[in-house]
Amino acid sequence: MEILKNSDEITDDEIANKTGIRLNSVRKILYKLYDHSLVSLRRTRDPKTGWFVFHWKLQPDQFEGFILSQKRRVLEKLNIRLEYEKNHDFYYCYTPGCKRVPFEDAVELVFKCPTCGKPLMHYDNEKIINVLTKKVEQLRKELGE
Repeated sequence: MEILKNSDEITDDEIANKTGIRLNSVRKILYKLYDHSLVSLRRTRDPKTGWFVFHWKLQPDQFEGFILSQKRRVLEKLNIRLEYEKNHDFYYCYTPGCKRVPFEDAVELVFKCPTCGKPLMHYDNEKIINVLTKKVEQLRKELGE
């Protein structure tokens, strides 16, 4: 990003040479940035080889909108997760590597862990709810909601 920021226009080849990153990797990154309108490109033909040369340019005016849309996406996912945590009761065997099980599944499993077979006990997810709530509030504040 720094190289793009300090250049008016630059080719993918020049970026690869300046950074030491493989050309294919540079191109993948540039195309991802292009998909989000964070860079623009101008295509010219090399008169010697006949190959297309892509000239890339940073679009800093697009950053704020992109960041806001990403924050909105994260907020939406956090809200979904928060509602899930609030609306479900969980059970857990407290064995590292095993997963929490919602009440409905725990009943079907006769309160035995599907991974290790140990008894499932109630899991208090209040800490998870608190962390999610704080993050949701923080993002809403940042987004002015």
